[in-house]
Amino acid sequence: MRIVSLLPSATEMICALGLRDQLVGVTHECDFPESVVTLPRVTKTVIPHDAGSAQIDALVRDRARNRTALYQLDVPALKALRPDLVVTQALCDVFECMLKVAHAAGATDQGDTAIAELIRRTERIAERCRRLPAHPSVIFLEWIDPLFCGGHWNPELVQLAGGRELIGKAGARSRRIELEKLRHADPDVVFIACCGFSAERASTDLPLLKRKPGWDELKAVKRNRVIVADGSAYFNRPGPRLVDSLEKLAGLLHGTGCESETHERMVGRTLG
Repeated sequence: MRIVSLLPSATEMICALGLRDQLVGVTHECDFPESVVTLPRVTKTVIPHDAGSAQIDALVRDRARNRTALYQLDVPALKALRPDLVVTQALCDVFECMLKVAHAAGATDQGDTAIAELIRRTERIAERCRRLPAHPSVIFLEWIDPLFCGGHWNPELVQLAGGRELIGKAGARSRRIELEKLRHADPDVVFIACCGFSAERASTDLPLLKRKPGWDELKAVKRNRVIVADGSAYFNRPGPRLVDSLEKLAGLLHGTGCESETHERMVGRTLG
């Protein structure tokens, strides 16, 4: 079967199901596993590569208001690939979507095996974290300029990792907040995973936070518990690496005893 993926998370699902050799086309953002970067691209972004965070936010809002996409589909390129299966994705339940992809690709057995292993890892971390004596309060930020709290699956990841999310709600959209709300909550940990940004790129926006009145008064800042993560690779993609994200988040919140089973570099910690 010839498969084309229209989202990075879908690409990761396809490969996790052992179907990499059937993948013939991907998006401009697909970069994991590394072997997919040489495949033909069937999309391109309308966001300038040098756009700042505020500019990106304004562009996303404008596109949403006008119901136009942030990406363009290269229809001739897609037709040239002659796909038997095209995989796209809305906000989803990762395990259910993986099973649907497996069924569509005739790989039900591989799907059952892959999903069972992801569930095992999730339950392992969740059980360890439930037994811990301390559960730090957390605010998960998905954007810095302007501030957005985490939504969708990320508050659930915080809870499974033994934290207490103070603003974001599981299953709800991420939403814009003011610093005053962050100050009022005063979490033990501020965890930053900007949508589509690496940890290094997100860190370039930290001076914007440091200039805000009251930022230095936050408990998390005083205790050096502001953590910047690779949102592009992990927390913002609804794919199998959300389980990696959970493992890493648990290790960062609690340290020894809840370490990740995988060891890819993901985060850098700021000094507030």
